[in-house]
Amino acid sequence: MLGLLHTLYARLLEAIVLLLISSMAILVVAGFSFRRFGAALIWYDEVAALLLCWLTFYGAALAALRRAHMAVPGLVLAMPLRLRLGVGVMVELLTIGFMALLIYYAMQLQAILIGPGLASVRGVSLQMVQSAIPIGATLFIISQLITAPAVFRALARGQTYGDEVG
Repeated sequence: MLGLLHTLYARLLEAIVLLLISSMAILVVAGFSFRRFGAALIWYDEVAALLLCWLTFYGAALAALRRAHMAVPGLVLAMPLRLRLGVGVMVELLTIGFMALLIYYAMQLQAILIGPGLASVRGVSLQMVQSAIPIGATLFIISQLITAPAVFRALARGQTYGDEVG
């Protein structure tokens, strides 16, 4: 069941990331082309930066699902089994705790972001612009929770995360 959830969730995140990166590439090429021919799009820089922000947070969740973030598995695997598992649990809890804190403060920020949104695109609120932070952090936590059991099994067998997860 967890394998199916992992696969479906990975496909969802891959589709979101693909949509964001494709949109950003098309936008940057269009912005460059319009500027080259003397008809600059006044909004493209701001929207491209927004897409990059969203891509960063959603891509981080996908990387977390694949356990592709920086790690030092050799150090952890060199530890005795009980310590290795304890450190593994502590790392998971610290990561999830940090993301939960990020969600909390991002939601606090959402509550005070009233007013105009993007300067060059009407109708795009600051709440929508900044929504990448709490949504991305939530997706990151989901990624951690989906992969944590496999990571713990790998640690117990003396394998690296990539041997089990991915």
